Amino acid sequence: MTDTTSMKHQTPLTSGDFTTADEPFALFEAWLNEAIKSEPNDPNAMALATVDPDGLPDVRMVLMKGFDTQGFVFYSHIASQKGRELAANPKAALLFHWKSLRRQVRIRGNVTPVTDAEADAYFATRPKQAQIGAWASKQSQELESRFAFEQAIAKVAAKHVIGDVPRPPGWSGWRIAPSRIEFWHDRPFRLHDRIEFRRDAAGQPWSKTRMYP
Repeated sequence: MTDTTSMKHQTPLTSGDFTTADEPFALFEAWLNEAIKSEPNDPNAMALATVDPDGLPDVRMVLMKGFDTQGFVFYSHIASQKGRELAANPKAALLFHWKSLRRQVRIRGNVTPVTDAEADAYFATRPKQAQIGAWASKQSQELESRFAFEQAIAKVAAKHVIGDVPRPPGWSGWRIAPSRIEFWHDRPFRLHDRIEFRRDAAGQPWSKTRMYP
């Protein structure tokens, strides 16, 4: 027999909060600000999915370093696996999962490189050790030992004891311009709230659809 009695006292299926939003970027900002207060580590962490030349999906965690109505930005090495895959197929999917809030946001869209000025400006904000590491790391290539990496770091550090560390030529960023943004919030008994915003191209108006969980 199905227990429906307890369901009568649970949170209503529609609470009149995020499901009434008519624009996704302001809603994302509100959710991110709540996550900053509640997540113990890296509320800006997101899963980045790309595909390799054979069409095999590839996913890893990266840190979002900025967002606005133009898209969501992260940085890495151009020669990394993700960089090579995005160069060959400039489309990606993102997933934010905030476990403390029982929420997730899914994003899909086209990808473009950030400008050199944007990459320079962000690189300048990184701690010096992270800047040195960006020069020393041949990201996604085979590494013979931890000691070899530490030696490479030491060599770069010796060159930049004094002064600023410039951005490596192979280090830059990407912007995902969303065509789909889905907001999901946990509800009891898997009666989750789920809405999706869609648009055909950047700059066009969004349409919103409520989805079955």
